[in-house]
Amino acid sequence: MSDRSGPPFRADHVGSLLRPRSLLDARARHAAGEIDAAELRGIEDDAIADVVRMQADVGLSTATDGEFRRASWHMDFIYAINGIRKVEQNIEVHFRNADGTIDFTPAGLRVEGPLSIDEPIFGPDLAFLQSQVQPGQTAKLTIPSPSMVHYRGGAAAIDLDVYPDEDAFWDALSAAYRQQVQAVAAQGCSYLQLDDTSLAYLNDPAQRAELAGQGRDAEHQHERYIRQINAALAGRPEGLTVTTHMCRGNFRSSWVAEGGYDFVAEALFGGLEVDGFFLEYDDARSGGFEPLRFVPPGKRVVLGLVTSKRPELERKDDLKRRIDEAARHVPLEQLALSPQCGFSSTVEGNALTRDEQVAKLALVVETAAEVWG
Repeated sequence: MSDRSGPPFRADHVGSLLRPRSLLDARARHAAGEIDAAELRGIEDDAIADVVRMQADVGLSTATDGEFRRASWHMDFIYAINGIRKVEQNIEVHFRNADGTIDFTPAGLRVEGPLSIDEPIFGPDLAFLQSQVQPGQTAKLTIPSPSMVHYRGGAAAIDLDVYPDEDAFWDALSAAYRQQVQAVAAQGCSYLQLDDTSLAYLNDPAQRAELAGQGRDAEHQHERYIRQINAALAGRPEGLTVTTHMCRGNFRSSWVAEGGYDFVAEALFGGLEVDGFFLEYDDARSGGFEPLRFVPPGKRVVLGLVTSKRPELERKDDLKRRIDEAARHVPLEQLALSPQCGFSSTVEGNALTRDEQVAKLALVVETAAEVWG
């Protein structure tokens, strides 16, 4: 545990981790009414304590709870915001992988009341994580960015009687997120990550065409999202490091969007007021490193070169070569290494075993130590 560079660390990871079978079984038993919420939480506590130890054992300075208490990386948080209701919807999301497609019909949301976050969402979960971290580990809390509340439904998901225009909605949403940021910082959080697929999706011409077909301003949507994330982080306490993770979809080893970061790069890297960017770079659909030329001094780029979607272990020399390629566009001292996404963005998880996941994380740590010392 010798990485003193501060978060995001030279060897880092996105956040979600494969759920152990004991936890999946307990969740099913709880859904069936066989165990109560207290018993389920106790089983979650044991699983989280174990996964925090695993992260320490492989040499990671970052510790997350693996998102073990969630069904989804983002919707558990979003549904906990006051004023948002879960609704059924008929929108299908088409995930792709090397073998074909997976059609997923997620639940939707409706903004039907004033937005606020009175108590920190995941506050008790963060407290338990903080109680489990070992010396040299920093607890990281992962939450969806404000953009994710808007991207799926847009203005159509907002009750006009509550917010007659989108500006009023955005003001309220950013204010609610400021409540969250201030509250978790007061709880001792020093490492917060805003997960965001929308800013990566918008690089895909097919995604922009889909939004344009809904009547949205697809060419400038990313600029609005950047402004609102900045508004959510306004006045954040000193000592709180904030990063964002941007990928193109992660569900059962499948993805949604393709294309490099070129379309959003200048506005994103130059304008988003975060300390670091976790970027997906595990295969050709992620594009090249050229957009990194817009990253200003002082910001860290965490290269997601190790895939969390497939079990095959990358070659260390290949990772070093790609780090060298990225360093042509942003200085090496501003770079770091991680898997390209979480291993289990939803409860189902990706098509890897726990041992394969551990090997990937260990590879990240070993490679980073050889590159940066």
